[in-house]
Parts: sequence; structure tokens; C-alpha cells
Amino acid sequence: MGWKPQQNDRMYRFVVYAGKLVFGALRLPVRVTGTEHLPASDPLNGRSRRAVPGHGAVVAITHFGYLDFAFAELVLWNHARVQARFMISKRAADHWFVSPFVFGLGHVVTHRSDGAEAYDGALAKLRAGEYVAVLPEAGVSRSYTVRALKTGAVRLAAEAGVPVIPVSVWGAHRLLSRGHGFSLRRAWKSPVRLHVGPLLHPAPGLDVAEETGRLRRALQEGIETCIADFPVTPEPGAWWMPAHHGGGALTEDERDAADLADKKAGRHDRG
Repeated sequence: MGWKPQQNDRMYRFVVYAGKLVFGALRLPVRVTGTEHLPASDPLNGRSRRAVPGHGAVVAITHFGYLDFAFAELVLWNHARVQARFMISKRAADHWFVSPFVFGLGHVVTHRSDGAEAYDGALAKLRAGEYVAVLPEAGVSRSYTVRALKTGAVRLAAEAGVPVIPVSVWGAHRLLSRGHGFSLRRAWKSPVRLHVGPLLHPAPGLDVAEETGRLRRALQEGIETCIADFPVTPEPGAWWMPAHHGGGALTEDERDAADLADKKAGRHDRG
């Protein structure tokens, strides 16, 4: 892949503030609840969170759109200047424009055919006191409900001895999601809602499937919390609302069938 920049905190701060500038220019109202569940602030000179062995966390984020991760990181940054290291697919990391940022920001590159190296890299960061962010649905959920999760988030947390922070993001999919490109008109002043759920504390020897199910339920409960007081009243059949709320999104059965068809055809969601 050629030259790869070293992890650089200045680059991270630049990207965060650039994102805040863009979101501010769009006048996006962002509301967050549940921040009392986040670990206590530990700023370093007011600029970045100090990595302290034994004090990291796995951040599990819902994945309904392509900007969910950015809003989740802003919550962590605003809370304690946390610089989360995201699990990024190799395909995304290989892009000529994205690649320098992936490595400069200290993210972890994953590969569909061999996840052992990425797992070990994420585990090392957690043990060093870093926050590792995961999108455990492994692709955009077109039902806008939390689909079945990969077990990596729970397994990493258990092995590293750190908690899992469930972060549910609602409304960001209205800005940019699978099958729905960015529209400045739709994005202008479009609200985004986040909820941080109670921490999960997986322990070695746990039932991974059961604990992953708990995480899925926690993320969906967070989504329902966000929907309950979302400041936009959807029209009947609105594409961005889940079917069980009267929206036009795929049902969960339709989503699963569409995902299976994509897999058989060799199509992968770029998210």
C-alpha cells in the first residue's frame, strides 16, 4: 500500500474539528442522553484523553447510515477528548484518499478473510488504555433496526477486561445511508439523536452469544429511546422510519433476505 503515516494526535484533532465545523455549518441540532454512563473524564492538558492501561473500552455503535460513527466519536470527544480507534475494513483503508487518515488516526484495519491480525491489534490498543470503536452489525441495517451482531465487540471486551459502551445513533441515516445519497436540502438543520446505554461488563468464560444478544437489545432500546422524542414527525411510510413504526423501511425479514441476496451475488455494503 506504500507509505503509511504514524499515529498522530494532531491529525486526529484536526479531523474532529473539521467534522465539527461541517456539522456546525449545516446547523445540525445534536441531542445526547445517557452520558452519565460514560467513564469519568480524564483529559490530558485539555486536548486528548490519556491512555491508561486498564481504562480503555469497546464502543459499540449502531449502523444505519454512513455518518453514525462520526457522531458517536463527537460524543466521546466532547465528553473527555476521547480519540476512539475504529475498526475499518481493508477495502476502505486501501482507498488513496482515506488510507493516510486511517493510519494517521490510529484505526485498526480489518480483512473479511482473516480477522486475527485486526483482533490482536484492537486487543493491544484496549490493553494500552485506548478506546476501540466497533460497528458490530458489520454493515448498514436497511430496516433501521439493529440486526444480528458479530461477536467481536464482546470477545474483545472480555479478553481485555474492559466494558462495552453501547451507543445508539438515530437520525444520522437521514443525511447519508445506503440507497439514499447526501442532499443538502434534507441535511440542513436535520436533527441527530444519540443515546448511551448502561455499560456491559463481559467477563472471560461468558456465553458469547448470550452476551452479544444483550448488547443487541441494549442498542435497540437506545434506538427506541431516540425515536420516542425525535423532533421530526415522519409522514406515513417515510423511508427513514422502521416498519414497526409505520415507516417505509424494509421489514427485518425483508432486510435479511436482501442481505442474503447481496452476499450470494458477491455484493458488499461499503459501510
